[in-house]
Amino acid sequence: MASKIFSQITMQLLMLALVFNVVFAGRVLLQENMLFQYHKGPLLTGKVSINLIWYGQFKPSQRAVISDFITSLSSPQSQVQPSVAAWIKSTDKYYSLIKSKNPVELALGTQILDEKYSLGKPLKMQQIEQLAAKNGQVNAINVVLTSSDVAVEGFCSSKCGTHGSLPSKQTTIVQKNKSNAQKFTYIWVGNSETQCPGQCAWPFHQPLYGPQSPPLVAPNNDVGMDGMVINLASLLAGTVTNPFGNGYYQGPATAPLEAASACPGIYAKGAYPGYAGNLLVDSATGASYNCNGVNGRKYLLPALFDPTSNSCSTLV
Repeated sequence: MASKIFSQITMQLLMLALVFNVVFAGRVLLQENMLFQYHKGPLLTGKVSINLIWYGQFKPSQRAVISDFITSLSSPQSQVQPSVAAWIKSTDKYYSLIKSKNPVELALGTQILDEKYSLGKPLKMQQIEQLAAKNGQVNAINVVLTSSDVAVEGFCSSKCGTHGSLPSKQTTIVQKNKSNAQKFTYIWVGNSETQCPGQCAWPFHQPLYGPQSPPLVAPNNDVGMDGMVINLASLLAGTVTNPFGNGYYQGPATAPLEAASACPGIYAKGAYPGYAGNLLVDSATGASYNCNGVNGRKYLLPALFDPTSNSCSTLV
């Protein structure tokens, strides 16, 4: 049976971040019986391709926002700082703690376009898994991206995206060990632009709940796609550090808080519920961001939990 992790950037977590003073950037998380810890399972290691399955209608310019983000994950550290590459590089600390000398190296893989909605517009999670299995399963994370007119089971009502693992039909798989030898990892993220931007594209849209502050200008001038980048980044961090449900997380295995979801609503220092933090602002466009990518891209990425300091770490 496929294993699933629904914790990353769910609406409940966003509401929690907006309504309650749970965590601040750079401050230690002190929740009794909720320690962020390693559960003895594997992390993703070595070279891993991120394959994209585009389901529904996306403009080429929209696809470029995501593909440039993925490419930025492995771009040289010499790029303009703070960078997307530096953001994902911070997960190396998770490997150091377990004395692993082979952290993950992510790169853009193949892309599949399903513009004719082969499985229809309303989708159940089982169909998301079908789509995820369409791409290569060897040393890969398969990412399903659904367009704004696709209604996925649980989307908006309980989650903005998810990640998990599925049985692999290929003989060479992403991670070889006794318990996960027949599995590959996948991610799904939906475009919330027309369905629930207040829940899944904050802070680029007015929040549905909690403190009401003006929305920020999206760095790629697309609220839906910039929101997808935030959720995809969060899920990528969770997939890398907790791919099979027994890696790093906080709380119960059925509803874990992972590398990014343990720091909800935090994007820069000075963050508090309803305020993303002291972000960088593009002088030309007024857009808010916290890191740079390839092709002059700017992105807003979530804070990641630092397991060495037990605090949420931001790029700015």
